[in-house]
Amino acid sequence: MPSEQVLQQKMDAVEEITKLISQHKIVGIANLQKVRAAQLQAFKKNLVGQVYMRVIKNTLMKLAIENCKDKPDLKKLEEHITGSNVYLFTDLNPFKLALALERGKVKTSAKSGDIAAFDVVVPAGNTAQPPGPIISQLNAVGLPTRIESGSVWVRKDTLVVRKGEFIDEKLASVLSKLGIKPVESGLAMDVVYDDGLVIMQDQLKVDVDATRQTIGAAQAEAFALSLSIAYPTSESIIALLQVAHREAYVLSINAAVPTKDTIEDLIRKAHIEMLSLSSRLPTIEEKTTPAEKSEKS
Repeated sequence: MPSEQVLQQKMDAVEEITKLISQHKIVGIANLQKVRAAQLQAFKKNLVGQVYMRVIKNTLMKLAIENCKDKPDLKKLEEHITGSNVYLFTDLNPFKLALALERGKVKTSAKSGDIAAFDVVVPAGNTAQPPGPIISQLNAVGLPTRIESGSVWVRKDTLVVRKGEFIDEKLASVLSKLGIKPVESGLAMDVVYDDGLVIMQDQLKVDVDATRQTIGAAQAEAFALSLSIAYPTSESIIALLQVAHREAYVLSINAAVPTKDTIEDLIRKAHIEMLSLSSRLPTIEEKTTPAEKSEKS
């Protein structure tokens, strides 16, 4: 009887998972390695109403996938179902989902074999550690030290590990004692099934700042092109009208065509030219020869 109950529970679970897959466009797989229970609960809370997250046994997930015959190429997801995972069911854009998980990561202390999430620089200053074995431990990882006021100090800012490099046991111990957390912990999307398309982790990574700069540069170039070929758009129409007005104004002034916008400037221009000519008349008279003056008389 107990075995029948267990079998029935598994069948019910597979049926429920099958419904989840059928009801959502996106099925994501995130690795649970180094993810704390509190973090997982926080993710669930932050994404409630948008993403349904559930830890499922891989065998049950594979059985549910077999039941979803109407999902194109869903079976391709099976080869990525390994290890301890949390499954995400949603209709969100997969890149938006991956970005939300990435932003939810937190910094944690390192253990031997962990990978640094960023360049780790130990700042100069008081370590708040008393003199003793800590000096040799700091020196062993390349930190220059001195003793001052009964404490061990780091003499200068020192890079101890670069982003992407492994952290050994000695360095992990030192960083922990100094309160430095060089490892990011959280959910990382391994793979996403999106309505027939399987998207891998490296394809889901989006540099938001770089993308924003690229789009900004493209917009600026498109705007400049629109102005240069006089192609009106909702963004360029005002600037095009301003350019056209300025060019028409200049043409009207140069051609002495009076309009209600140019008449004052045309009169002002004529007045300035008259003053300029008037100021030159004495000079012209001075240059006139006596013979010319007698002829005129």
